[in-house]
Amino acid sequence: MAEGAATEDYPQEIDEQLTTFDSSVNAVKTMLEKLMSMSRNDLMQKLDPLEQAKLDLMSVYTLNSLFWMYLVTKGINPREHGIKQELERIRTYMNRVKEITDKKKAARLDKGAASRFLRNALFDPDDKELKKAAPKKPADAPSEAPQRKRPKQS
Repeated sequence: MAEGAATEDYPQEIDEQLTTFDSSVNAVKTMLEKLMSMSRNDLMQKLDPLEQAKLDLMSVYTLNSLFWMYLVTKGINPREHGIKQELERIRTYMNRVKEITDKKKAARLDKGAASRFLRNALFDPDDKELKKAAPKKPADAPSEAPQRKRPKQS
């Protein structure tokens, strides 16, 4: 902030806080000017629906947050104003978008790969050796006849 006479208008203890606030306001102003310089339709056409929702939510949250700050500067308690409920509503939608984004990033189960992993994990090499050691039956060899159950005697 400016030194000299301007410093006498407010307590010296809050000079650093006011300087930080001033730089933050200037950063917001720069970002808003950049956002406002672009055509909204052109910007929205370049984004997919999820990105459009994120942009809309960010814009409305920013405007409502600025209004919150405006109320504070006017001496109005924003916690007793309707802006609090509006910000909470926007946060719930932001959380929904975040959940959708997280679901897209989540790992998906490949059933084929999972079954191969299980089959190979449960593989017993002893069973394979027993199958190789057992002699194969010729196709014309008689097969063992299944044993019949005895009829019940009453």
